[in-house]
Amino acid sequence: LTGLADKRVALIGTGATAIQCVSHLGKASKHLYVFQRTPSSVDFRGNRPTDSEWAGSLEPGWHKERMENFNNLVSGIPQEVDLVDDCWTDLIGNIADMYRRGAVQPEMDLLEVLEMANFEKMESIRKRVEESVDDPEIAEALKPWYALFCKRPCFDDEYLPTFNRENVDLIDTGGLGVEKITSGGVVVAGEEYEVDCIIFATGFEVGTGYERRAGCQVVGADGRTLTEKWDEHGVSTLHGLQTSGYPNYFMLGANQGAFTVNFPHLLDEAATNTVCIIKHTVDEGYLTVDVVQEAEDEWVKTIVEKARGPIGSGPGSTECTPGYYNNEGHLNEKARQGAPYGGGSVEFFKLMEGWRNDGDFKGLKFN
Repeated sequence: LTGLADKRVALIGTGATAIQCVSHLGKASKHLYVFQRTPSSVDFRGNRPTDSEWAGSLEPGWHKERMENFNNLVSGIPQEVDLVDDCWTDLIGNIADMYRRGAVQPEMDLLEVLEMANFEKMESIRKRVEESVDDPEIAEALKPWYALFCKRPCFDDEYLPTFNRENVDLIDTGGLGVEKITSGGVVVAGEEYEVDCIIFATGFEVGTGYERRAGCQVVGADGRTLTEKWDEHGVSTLHGLQTSGYPNYFMLGANQGAFTVNFPHLLDEAATNTVCIIKHTVDEGYLTVDVVQEAEDEWVKTIVEKARGPIGSGPGSTECTPGYYNNEGHLNEKARQGAPYGGGSVEFFKLMEGWRNDGDFKGLKFN
């Protein structure tokens, strides 16, 4: 980044992408303007070297055990030991502390307890902003006022202190975003900020047509592309893995399947399902496997029903601040239909394990 030493830099975005680069840009550039629509929740990260002796002592199966332990904890399910012990998993510790303090009333159900724990967690994150940023006005603008999972939670130990540097300015757009880009700079609320270069920390493309992101067209047995099917009917699958009319085609992702904080865990479970289905197809001498349309329709119905959760603070809620999780606040039935399984990843993985163990692969047809 040495080439930025004499440059005025604009960084547009304050999400997960920006969190990773703001501290480096603050050190490297002549002046840094950070343009913010919505502040991220930024918790303690605590990077440290991995103890080689500890790593060498791990027994076979440690990785799956660690993934499941982590997934249970971030899903609000108590465990005897926290194998990860970071700011992701301490939410369950907050719940235990609430019980010890007597903050939980007998008439409260689990959802109310989780919502209270969520609020206390966000209060601690807002307090961390106050402790890290010297200017009270800037600190106030950096505080996230929404539920923890409305936006992707972030973890970094240098992001917030960077706003104490004399060469760094936070340009808070009050939720409106950048007004326009000119030949000389960036305009917000009618004021132009002259810069030499712009960095778009706006993340990856999501929510657009399937073929656009995949870079190819998927064509079904009847000649219809997957994009055409989903444009007409919305996302429709069985278990988020296969879709009717597209034999021998498997998809890995969160639509109508599990949503996990640790995304490789989701992929690992989806791969296990895929391998089991393919093995059965080959072992039984079949050439193709496809989804029974009625089974797909029933699964879509399940997804839509479970997407109507009782708490309006989940990732896809309209009560959250706008973002790609809730289609910028414009949810409709098609958007809801593409949601992950609303019962949570722990429940979904158990459901899939039972489905595999039954051995009859209900909802699939083999030819």
